[in-house]
Amino acid sequence: MKKGILLVNLGSPESPEPKDVKKYLGEFLMDERVIDIPYIARAALVKGIILKTRPKASAAAYKKIWWEEGSPLIVLSERLQNKIQKEVEYPVALAMRYGSMTIKKGLQELVDKGVEEILLFPLYPQFAMATTETITVLAEELRQEFFPSLKIESVPAFYNKADYIEVLSNSIKRHLEGKKYDHVLFSYHGVPERHIRKSDVTKSHCKMDKSCCVTPSKAHEYCYKHQCLEVTRLVGERLQFKEGAFSTSFQSRLGFDPWLQPYTDRTIERLGKNGVENMAIITPAFVSDCLETLEEIAMEGQEIFHEMGGKDFTTVPCLNDDDEFVALLSKWINTWAESKTTA
Repeated sequence: MKKGILLVNLGSPESPEPKDVKKYLGEFLMDERVIDIPYIARAALVKGIILKTRPKASAAAYKKIWWEEGSPLIVLSERLQNKIQKEVEYPVALAMRYGSMTIKKGLQELVDKGVEEILLFPLYPQFAMATTETITVLAEELRQEFFPSLKIESVPAFYNKADYIEVLSNSIKRHLEGKKYDHVLFSYHGVPERHIRKSDVTKSHCKMDKSCCVTPSKAHEYCYKHQCLEVTRLVGERLQFKEGAFSTSFQSRLGFDPWLQPYTDRTIERLGKNGVENMAIITPAFVSDCLETLEEIAMEGQEIFHEMGGKDFTTVPCLNDDDEFVALLSKWINTWAESKTTA
C-alpha cells in the first residue's frame, strides 16, 4: 500500500484583519473539544459575546507578528513540511485543524497521489483534548465519510521520547548560550482543569493536586498537565538546571473557569517582583512559533517583566524547522513506513 504523511498544526486566520480573525476564532472556539460546554451555551458564549469583542483585539495582536510571507505559524509549518519531504520518499502533506488548509484537503491531496495508508502526525508533543484529540477525531470522521478505504494511523504524544528531549534540549542550549538568565520558565498553553479530568481514563486518578501528576498511573498517557511537567523535568535534568532556578507555568487562559496554574503572566510578574533580573522563557507546547509565543510571550511577557524591574528577557524559539528536529521527525516517519512494509 502506498504510504503518505499528513502533518497537522493548529491553523491561522487568512489575514490579520478583524473579519478574517473573527471567522477563524468562530471555527476554533465552536469546537466542542476547545470549549466543551453544551452547544447552545457554547454558541451563546462564542457568537453572543466573544466574537463581538475579541476579533478586533486579536487582529491587532496578529498584525504585530504577521510576516510578509503570511502567518508565522503557517510559514514555519510549510518550511518544516518542505524539509521533511526532502528526507523521506513518501508524499508529505500539511493541513491545519482550523482555517482554509483543512484536514479534508490534506487527505484529498494524498489520496490524489495514490496514497492508501496515512501517518497522521499532530504537531503537538503533549496530548490534549483541544489539540491531538480534536485532530484525530475529525480525521476519522472524514475518513469514514469521504475516504472509507483509507487507512490512518496517528502518532501519539511524544513528549517523553528520549530523542525528542535530546533535540529540544540541544535547541534550548544553543539559544541560551551567552545569554543572561537567573531563572528559566517553561510556559505551556493552558487548558481548563476540567479537560484534565475528562481525559483521565481511570476516572479516579486525577485530583488536580501536587501529587497525582508525579504518581505513576495509566492516566498519564492522556494527562496534559503531567506531560507538560514531565517535559520540564526531563529537560531540566538534561541541561542540569539548578533546583529552584526553573519552573513551569501555563498561559493563554480564557474565561472565568479554573485553568491550569500557575498562570504565566502572574508568574513573570512574581519573578520580577522577587528580584529576578534576567530570565529566559521556553514554550514547549508549541512546535511552531505563533501568536501565543511571538506576541503573548515575547512582547506582552517582556513588558510585564520590565515593568516589575526585570532586565534581560530571553525568549527561546520553538523548534520550528530546526534541522535536528527535521531529522528526528523524518526518522520516525521512515521507521513507521519500514515497519508497515515488513509487517
